[in-house]
Amino acid sequence: MASTATQHGGQETTLFSGITNLLHFAMVIVGLPYSFTGQMTLSEITGGSPYGATTITGGQGERMPSENEKDTARFQARLVAQTAAKLGTFWDERI
Repeated sequence: MASTATQHGGQETTLFSGITNLLHFAMVIVGLPYSFTGQMTLSEITGGSPYGATTITGGQGERMPSENEKDTARFQARLVAQTAAKLGTFWDERI
């Protein structure tokens, strides 16, 4: 999850930079699937991409996350928790 000052302020680049480091340590990456349709809305300017939840804060940090951006983060957090639970079960069966 990331935030930038503007809509095209490098949200995806910020996420990719983190993902590269996580992969180096063999971490599992859980992105934001297109099943979350809020990332494709045309009704507002909003953060979010298949790489993860993001928000746009404004140049002085004056903008708070929109409800859609909060829903994006909640959706991805739920997916991360579900994935971790499944992986935990997978490894428990093999130990």
